[in-house]
Amino acid sequence: MSGAKQNINIAIDIMGSDFAPESEIVGALEFLNENKDKSIKLFFVGEEELIKSEIEKHPSIKNFKFEIVNATQVITMGDDATAGVKSKKNSSISIGLDLLKDSKVNAFISAGNTGAILSTSTLKLGRIKGVSRPTIGSFFPTLKENPTLLLDVGANSEVKPQFLYEFAVMGQVYLSEMYNIKNPSIGLLNIGEEEKKGTETVQEAYKLLKESNLNFIGNVEGRDIFPGAADIVVCDGFVGNIVLKFAESFMGFFKETLKIYANQSPLKKIKVGLMAPTIKDVFRGFDYQDHGGVPLLGVNGVVIIGHGKSSPKAIKNMLYTALITYTKEINKKIEISLQSS
Repeated sequence: MSGAKQNINIAIDIMGSDFAPESEIVGALEFLNENKDKSIKLFFVGEEELIKSEIEKHPSIKNFKFEIVNATQVITMGDDATAGVKSKKNSSISIGLDLLKDSKVNAFISAGNTGAILSTSTLKLGRIKGVSRPTIGSFFPTLKENPTLLLDVGANSEVKPQFLYEFAVMGQVYLSEMYNIKNPSIGLLNIGEEEKKGTETVQEAYKLLKESNLNFIGNVEGRDIFPGAADIVVCDGFVGNIVLKFAESFMGFFKETLKIYANQSPLKKIKVGLMAPTIKDVFRGFDYQDHGGVPLLGVNGVVIIGHGKSSPKAIKNMLYTALITYTKEINKKIEISLQSS
């Protein structure tokens, strides 16, 4: 991307998160305040009057370039995954993805219904050449400097060996470009380290990965994720989603355990209070807000999906992820990698 500076447009699903529209507008303002880049314009997609009302609470956002795109419907977390292309075509998710499809924006972010974003993105945008199925990943903190990227965490409950291989290729490109991890190691999630372990699908995927030019280190088990045995771990979305939800539940369990302990006596309450800052620092890696969101890898457009409970900080970081994913041309590099592998 040489020559004159290119204008970059990013659409935000203002109705997506549990705390919409406040999280989205405040997060957008934080992003704009940090960037102050006149080449960036944000498109706020959602109920127009609600957006205007929220903007009035944060008038400094008017110093930046933005546009409100009215969407009369909202896809809730309880709606069917196909709502964006069937019953709610005027939703913020559907209209935001239309903007991306029509090249009016360069990226789209949403903390809304993941299934709806996945299905609507796939149908409206299509897949990158060479991709059988798009995938969603999630980052896990490790004992090493960098987190582990787990692919898939819910987009594909059932997979073929080729899908798992493609997940690995897409993950390799993403980590290399976004986190500067050169030749990231790849593990295949299984019930044992031996090559003949697991289902027929996993065994066939093992062969594909072993014969590829990827940095495949073999099978890894669930216990290997937090130690950081591999930079990327691939699995089907059924298993991956269970791993993700189990990991997400740990912090809540840990906090409640501490609370119960602290309530047993004044002395124990003091002990927990003294430990609190250290505990917060130690478990900082579990904070999804730092990553903001993850890309829907494999669709023909930059789509970033965030946690339903996204805070303004998470929204801000989703915008950064969208910006970098677009400017680094991740999708084009995925297509090239799949063609050459």
